[in-house]
Amino acid sequence: MRVLIAEQDHPLYAQLLGEAAPDLEVLTSGDSAELSRLAADCPVWLGQPDLLATLLRQGHRPQWLQSTWAGITPLLAEGLPRDYRLTRAVGIFGQVMAEFVLTYMLGHEREVLARLVSQVERKWDNRMGQSLAGRKALIVGTGDIGQRVAEFLVPFGVKLYGIASTAREQAPFIEVAGLDQLGRMVGEVDYVINLLPNTPSTHDLYDAALFKQFKPTGLFINVGRGVAVVDADLVEALKEGHLAGAVIDVCRQEPLPQRHPFWTAWGLLLTGHSSAPTSPELMVELFVQNLRAYQAKQALRGEVDFERGY
Repeated sequence: MRVLIAEQDHPLYAQLLGEAAPDLEVLTSGDSAELSRLAADCPVWLGQPDLLATLLRQGHRPQWLQSTWAGITPLLAEGLPRDYRLTRAVGIFGQVMAEFVLTYMLGHEREVLARLVSQVERKWDNRMGQSLAGRKALIVGTGDIGQRVAEFLVPFGVKLYGIASTAREQAPFIEVAGLDQLGRMVGEVDYVINLLPNTPSTHDLYDAALFKQFKPTGLFINVGRGVAVVDADLVEALKEGHLAGAVIDVCRQEPLPQRHPFWTAWGLLLTGHSSAPTSPELMVELFVQNLRAYQAKQALRGEVDFERGY
């Protein structure tokens, strides 16, 4: 079977795939014209959605496309075909995302940034750090990644709450409420961690009205999608003390424009869309599992429902 790889790191992917599945004919190139020529006669595609969306626009069609990203927004653009099978990267971002979230939760409890300021000012900063034990965290989006983040927080004694499209029973969460309960839930927790995908129902969720319901001591961490946040409302809410701080990994426009208010917003830390890099080794492992299932006409992990958008 022929597999087309469209990835920035395509030589490494080709090498790993060649080692993991020597029976495949792997086609790849760093040249867009060559990639387009190869795509014309290739039934299976593996790669990043932005590059693969370009091939779809040129009229090429896979039978099945495996995304190397958890998010697949470029492939859902207006006018692009949806008459092929699409799977997104699942099961490979959980630990690295949990480590990111934990870094900034612990940093918040231990006031790492404030201590750095004290050091620069040569002030002996002997305030006592706080603990995560007993803190309440709301994970907004309790799918594959949200579930893993929750599991990593359990040993720290964090009380876990979740938001999903509809209310459900789900361990290790005390409660998983529907999206319509977000306003109630944000006021009851110390941490709000947004992991929602980019769908029409998740745009502009975090607005002035919602930020007013946060605890003034609460920390907002956005590792989902930038479109979920009304940027100006977050800046204003931080200024007015409706929440204690924000860690923003994802923005509406990336890289962030030089004049954007996030650069200078009080209490806001930017982390440059770095929370969960794709591991090529884990990605190739997932792809080969899915490829064998595809060949055997079995269910694929992470298959996307185009209507739902994830």
